[in-house]
Amino acid sequence: MQSILILNGPNLNLLGTRQPEVYGRETLAMVEQLCIDHAVKAGLTAHCLQSNHEGALLDAIHAARGVHAGIILNAGAFTHTSVALMDAIFSVEVPTVEVHLSNIHAREEFRHKSYISRAALGQICGFGSQGYLMAIDALAATLLPKETQLQDAR
Repeated sequence: MQSILILNGPNLNLLGTRQPEVYGRETLAMVEQLCIDHAVKAGLTAHCLQSNHEGALLDAIHAARGVHAGIILNAGAFTHTSVALMDAIFSVEVPTVEVHLSNIHAREEFRHKSYISRAALGQICGFGSQGYLMAIDALAATLLPKETQLQDAR
């Protein structure tokens, strides 16, 4: 089974307690378990990592090459500031879906700009934890047909 990496950036370790009216009441552990379970149903395995440090997220993206078939990235506030994360996604050439719990386009003006979206297959925002499941489904649709095509060619 192909694996995907689910990366969560700064402050997402505070899910459930940080601004629940914006980010919901689910904890990060709950969201990660939801993703792991959904990935299995989609024919994938999911590995989760959260860091408040940009460098750790960069290292995880670099390490994903050749290990994970896809990445789901909620870069948090780094979405709006990190050219380095965008460059890393372009560099490793691992299909990446950008996810946000809230609708960043309905929030403050500075949140409307995403450097990640320039390198991502697509962006899902505003659906809470369901957005991660949508991203898993999107990656499965992108990744699994290739696997099927390879099996058919044998």
